[in-house]
Amino acid sequence: MRLTEITYGQALAIEGYGPGFFRVGTHVLYGSNLVTPWGAGPWGGVEDIDPVIALIGRIDVLFVGTGAEIAQVPKAFRAPIEAAGIGVEVMNSPAACRTYNVLLGEGRRIAAALLPMPVKA
Repeated sequence: MRLTEITYGQALAIEGYGPGFFRVGTHVLYGSNLVTPWGAGPWGGVEDIDPVIALIGRIDVLFVGTGAEIAQVPKAFRAPIEAAGIGVEVMNSPAACRTYNVLLGEGRRIAAALLPMPVKA
């Protein structure tokens, strides 16, 4: 089998994740985060719609990672984003990270809003 390394140019890939954190590029980010090809940082969860609305015109699809399990997102979060023409795809956070990276490698206009995996005591 031949393996080909994927390069993302200047875009930020999600390099890893674990209990309570995401590794984006060379940075470890704790808690919930919003990741785009050009930046990443804290996100207030599904009640925090403003940073996502600010992406209108810059992305076509938002992946919402809901932690370890797939969960519904509130209509108050989803509806305005979809009304702006952005697709919202809800999945668990590991799947959202992987899907984000695949589409990033294709040059798609995407972002990921990620809730962390639970920290085990």
